[in-house]
Amino acid sequence: MLKKREVQDSHALYELMVHPEVFPFVRHQANSFEEYLFLTKQTIEAEERGELISRTILDEWGAPIGTISLFDIQDNAGFLGTWIGKPYHGKGYNKIAKDHFFNELFFELDIETIFLKIRQGNIRSMKAAEKLPYTMNANETRKSLLEQFNTAEKQFNLFEISKDLYHLYTMRSAEETTEQHLKEA
Repeated sequence: MLKKREVQDSHALYELMVHPEVFPFVRHQANSFEEYLFLTKQTIEAEERGELISRTILDEWGAPIGTISLFDIQDNAGFLGTWIGKPYHGKGYNKIAKDHFFNELFFELDIETIFLKIRQGNIRSMKAAEKLPYTMNANETRKSLLEQFNTAEKQFNLFEISKDLYHLYTMRSAEETTEQHLKEA
């Protein structure tokens, strides 16, 4: 479902990224394949330096369909950036990718907080964030952080995912699965 970023996935990812319903919401936009290839190489190098964590999202056949990344890592916290190609919207890949990525971040890489900075006009991402049972709207609780990137031209909403809240969610999910299996037995 996820793998470390690789240069050979760049062509497929670039073709998906330039779709007009995807491109405006991608953090690192590229206007040509060559530019996307350069950005991919920079991303791989930045991960090696510990500045970010980035994965390619794969479909069930192993084809690249998008990316999920944690940017601006500081003090065991960072900002989430995710995009999935238009043909894969609404098929559940976003939730699956987040589950895998959050498990890696929180339980393997010792990240404590994930922030989601979502442009107010990005209805698809806002709905996706609000569906997640472990997100909290942080517009008021992290007001000073929100003010750092809100401008007259671009307004964002801020969501926060803490390791504790995500861990509680995974424990509840495991309990519900166990209960369901016992009922079926």
